[in-house]
Amino acid sequence: MVVCFPDTQDNMPKVPVHLTRVGVTGVKKLLKIERDEKRPIVLIPTFDAFVDLPSDQKGIHMSRSPEAISEVVEEVVNRNSFEVESLCAEIVKTMMEKHKYAKMAEVKMSSDFMFVKKSPVTENKTQEMTKLIAKAVGSREDGEIKIRKSIGAEVIGMTVCPCAQDSVMEADRAKLLEFLDEETTQKIVDTVTFASHNQRGIGTMIIEVPEHQTVRGEDIIQIIEDSMSSPVCELLKRPDENAIVMQAHKKPGFVEDCVRNMVEKIIQNYSHLPDDTMVTVRQVNEESIHRHNAFAEKIATMGELKGELKGK
Repeated sequence: MVVCFPDTQDNMPKVPVHLTRVGVTGVKKLLKIERDEKRPIVLIPTFDAFVDLPSDQKGIHMSRSPEAISEVVEEVVNRNSFEVESLCAEIVKTMMEKHKYAKMAEVKMSSDFMFVKKSPVTENKTQEMTKLIAKAVGSREDGEIKIRKSIGAEVIGMTVCPCAQDSVMEADRAKLLEFLDEETTQKIVDTVTFASHNQRGIGTMIIEVPEHQTVRGEDIIQIIEDSMSSPVCELLKRPDENAIVMQAHKKPGFVEDCVRNMVEKIIQNYSHLPDDTMVTVRQVNEESIHRHNAFAEKIATMGELKGELKGK
């Protein structure tokens, strides 16, 4: 005898309130992405998937969301290449087909991402870990599903405080002037690298990817690294350490500078994207001489960023 179980989710809730987002978090999958390089990219991403819930429905049929993730992931693993933001968009589309009542669906994906780089002087190969981020949001409008997708990364780097460096420089200048003339002192100041306190910087950049456009996560990682005082490296011999410390202290920057540097590089690299392309840039500096951290962020469209930097 086949037992027919009741579909409790379709019942009327006791409190008829529309819910903005209901879904699942922490769904892990395995992905392999083929690139031009000889070594494929292997990811173990974590997915969060949500839909909105009408006020007259008790539940969202929770199993349909991880089911949509599994179906799409299984389908794309057979392709030679794909973009993770497009993967999220496919999951959103599948979710909205399964959740007919939903007017909105959202999928977020994050994964550790390993890339290989060389140390600056000894050129030792080292595996560097960062975080890849992707997102897609779908809406049901006049019977059609419209999807906006984004790609981004979170990268650790190094920053040097320019304020403390200026203070150290002026203090040392005063000491030098006690036994040297102004001209000689200035030559020394212009030559040597002055100390400052350092921070571990965490830069985040997320950029919307319009239809038929491509933004590579590897390029985003490069922009974030280049926007700080210096990139960091897992394997450093003494010459490498010296090179990174010297480089960082020659390029000091506030948390605000890192965000503005990223914005400038975004305009330089992606000005061809539509003006309504949404961009999120964020920097958190973990302080070494304070117990608090420093934070800066910019959220704007590409058109707004172009307008601010026009005539620079």
